[in-house]
Amino acid sequence: MNIIFTLTKRELRSFFGSATGYIVISIFLIGTALFLWIFPNQYNVLDSGYASLDGLFALAPMLFLFLCPAITMRLFAEERQQGTLELLLSRPASKLSITLGKAFAGWLLSAITLLPALIWFLSINFLSEPAFNVDSGAFWGSFIGLLFLSMIYISIGTFASAISGNQVVAFLAAAVGCFVLYIGFDFLGSLFTNGATSQFVRGIGIDSHYKSISRGVIDSRDLTYFLVVSAIFIFCTEKVLQRKK
Repeated sequence: MNIIFTLTKRELRSFFGSATGYIVISIFLIGTALFLWIFPNQYNVLDSGYASLDGLFALAPMLFLFLCPAITMRLFAEERQQGTLELLLSRPASKLSITLGKAFAGWLLSAITLLPALIWFLSINFLSEPAFNVDSGAFWGSFIGLLFLSMIYISIGTFASAISGNQVVAFLAAAVGCFVLYIGFDFLGSLFTNGATSQFVRGIGIDSHYKSISRGVIDSRDLTYFLVVSAIFIFCTEKVLQRKK
């Protein structure tokens, strides 16, 4: 546990110790705010006439396709470029602990970017008529869903960073991997005419589980899916580190 905490703290300090960290988070927050409150579009809260943040939870999964890989691309790739990966792997700590420390830092960073959503939620409660007449269940379900969604994205990004020595390649690999798992199986399932087969294929992807939990009902099957898929990529990352040693 000590190495996990140490690595998490080190990664957070490193991320916020450079302008890159602030730029990445700022781009995400500013872009989201513009679509939700300024630009005329289907996600604009003021234009919709409804006190709801459904637009945020429709936009965020796609925006996270770029945010999470941007966070994770440097986790191991930068260590390799600086020549410190071998030193890290030689420490008296399990590869699983090292992987979890890196991944947990990435997940915390992605969770931090969601904090303004709590301010926006309070805002729409005051904007609603009557005040505080908002579907809180749907909001919290979607919020929890995004946290679990980012967990999978971060796990994929951590794995991509571990197998690549180049941060750009790690970013692209993570973005493609997240996109395929998020919407690729949904598209593949639509090609089947058999309803049971189509539903099974769609269930392999993230989208169906994210939509399910976004309805405000926390289903153990959806939570299990997020945890299992994240664990698979964490396990694969651990195996990559063992081979590198």
